[in-house]
Amino acid sequence: MKSLKFQLSAVALAVMLTACSNDEAQDTSSAAESTKVEQAATDANSSKDVADVSEAEKADEIYKEYWEESLKMNPISATFMGDDRYNDQLGDFGSEKGRAEALAFSKKYLKKIKQIDESKLDGQDLLSYQIFKNERQAEIEGNEYPDYMQPIQQFYNPFNFIAMLGSGQSAQPFKTVKDYENWLSRLNQAYDSVDVVINNMKTGIENDVVQPKALMVKVLPQLKAHMVDDVEQSLFYKPIENMPESFSPDEKQRLTKEYVNTIKTMVVPMYTRMHDFIKDEYIPAARDTAGMVALPNGKEWYAFKVKQTTSTDLTPDQIHQIGLDEVARIHSEMQGVMDEVGFEGSLQEFFEFTKNDPQFIFETKEDMLQAYEDLRETLDKTAPDLFKVIPEAEFEIRPVEAFREQSSSSASYQRAAPDGSRPGIFYVNTYDLSARPTWTVESLYLHEAVPGHHFQISTQQELKDIPAFRRFGGTTAFIEGWGLYSESLGKEMGVYTDPYQYYGALSAELWRAIRLVVDTGLHAKGWTREEVLEYMEKNSATAEARRVSEAERFMAIPSQALAYKIGQLKIRELRTLAENELGDDFDVREFHYQVLKDGALPLNILERKIKRWIESQKS
Repeated sequence: MKSLKFQLSAVALAVMLTACSNDEAQDTSSAAESTKVEQAATDANSSKDVADVSEAEKADEIYKEYWEESLKMNPISATFMGDDRYNDQLGDFGSEKGRAEALAFSKKYLKKIKQIDESKLDGQDLLSYQIFKNERQAEIEGNEYPDYMQPIQQFYNPFNFIAMLGSGQSAQPFKTVKDYENWLSRLNQAYDSVDVVINNMKTGIENDVVQPKALMVKVLPQLKAHMVDDVEQSLFYKPIENMPESFSPDEKQRLTKEYVNTIKTMVVPMYTRMHDFIKDEYIPAARDTAGMVALPNGKEWYAFKVKQTTSTDLTPDQIHQIGLDEVARIHSEMQGVMDEVGFEGSLQEFFEFTKNDPQFIFETKEDMLQAYEDLRETLDKTAPDLFKVIPEAEFEIRPVEAFREQSSSSASYQRAAPDGSRPGIFYVNTYDLSARPTWTVESLYLHEAVPGHHFQISTQQELKDIPAFRRFGGTTAFIEGWGLYSESLGKEMGVYTDPYQYYGALSAELWRAIRLVVDTGLHAKGWTREEVLEYMEKNSATAEARRVSEAERFMAIPSQALAYKIGQLKIRELRTLAENELGDDFDVREFHYQVLKDGALPLNILERKIKRWIESQKS
């Protein structure tokens, strides 16, 4: 998950990457209660003599003030963190006023943090200062690029996000009458926000900043799914079907009437208007090109995104070459699996065999979901062998909802509420079983669940000694890099005993290496959608349905796909360095603790921190 942004589409990105981009809590009973505790500490500190306040304490006050103000500006984020103070508010969808306020907010806090003397900070205090300052600078720099003109595509659609919340199966609570009224308030604001979204898209048309046609045609069925004639068939009616028994008959009758009226007069018209605008006005003006290089100032825009996603100084050309080298290396390792299973033929023929042979295709969606459930026992037992700290948060495994499954990736993770009120969710895409081979199960589970995203994000949320902006933020390359690094731990954790499952891990790693090639190919070198699909088909065993959805994902969220391999390579590089430097004194549990104990750091900061730790262990 990235640091907080100030438009709903970015909040959706944070919630779903993650990720999740594609695109979100306090350890106490609620965030509001935590705020009271922090305020009490602030009041106590205010009684100190000014001369006694350290630079670290001054910085902590800035972080607390920033966090409180950011939650108010980002009410959806507050909801995901278990803070119910703003559950009736939706936040800004990218209006001119909202964008100006967000920029002023970033500038204000950059000015505040620059007043702190960095030379007087160390340890966690220095890490917090560096991350906070870097994030504010990046927000200001990012304001130069018009992301707001492209608020919708098939992968991150804010109206999909609203539907997920309205279903009653996400972070929006539906436990009390007040909860139900809060959601009606948010729906009213969502209805009003359509004007903002459409106006921004029209501005994009005027400035040649538009999405590819190939993406926008995929948005239409997502919106049409909510244009229902029968209110009771609407996803937004689900909270009424599941109304708590504790509500009085009068309350149930009133809320049912209000929800039915809102769905008829606001929800359906909202989706209809967005659908018709995109179909009749936007798609005819959308572009036939695929990458950012075709946009005004597109190369510079993409280079900025690369820098932010990877938290490195690597250029798109350098990353492209890293990808080519990694593809060649992983192909060589796959040859070893072919030898082990006795397959006679070329790598391309092995790709076709593993992609199409019936033994690798689930018979039912239920079988597929059960395969993931079956991994829990094994990995829950072996995780303590590699990790000192096991997070307390639980998670559920769910299929991706039907209305978005055709455009979604193979899997994703949504974080748990840190107060335990809502588990994490490991979403598995069960659409087109022929595109989801059995040999993907172990590596996907390791990536999304344990010890991947659920493990890392929950561990971070449960940290006690870092500011809130770090507990609930983080760098994409760390988060996704950790997920891919987690896949490489399979043999150490007692899985990948089946050579085809290990092949699945190599195939997943290969896919991330391919991403380096095609993402930079699209957005820096001008590759077409067809060239990307051709490269993926030639170099992987991926079925056509997944190749198409992934290629269009790269088109929709430039640079995000780079995070996985760049992050994994850095974490693996640091582990190898620690193993070589510490020899027999190397402890993998301690290394993993050091990597995770400060949250999802930028890779450049992580590298400096781990090198300091190695030196401390040697001395």
